[in-house]
Amino acid sequence: MNTAKLTTDGTYQIVILPKNFQLTGTEIYIKKIGSAIVLIAKDNPWQSLIESLDNFFDDFMTTRDQLVIDTRENF
Repeated sequence: MNTAKLTTDGTYQIVILPKNFQLTGTEIYIKKIGSAIVLIAKDNPWQSLIESLDNFFDDFMTTRDQLVIDTRENF
């Protein structure tokens, strides 16, 4: 796993990213999920999702068993 350096400047905490992790632009989106912090390039926030689609196999979920939908009476 790669690491980044942390430093502080007054009340700000600064993350120093390795060169191969640096993002373009002057602003990013930031999201905290539990103890993880996600940084997303603001100029193209959907790019990581689009690129991740290639990681799925062609037969992803083709053999997934679907449950039968319950039939219920109307109120």
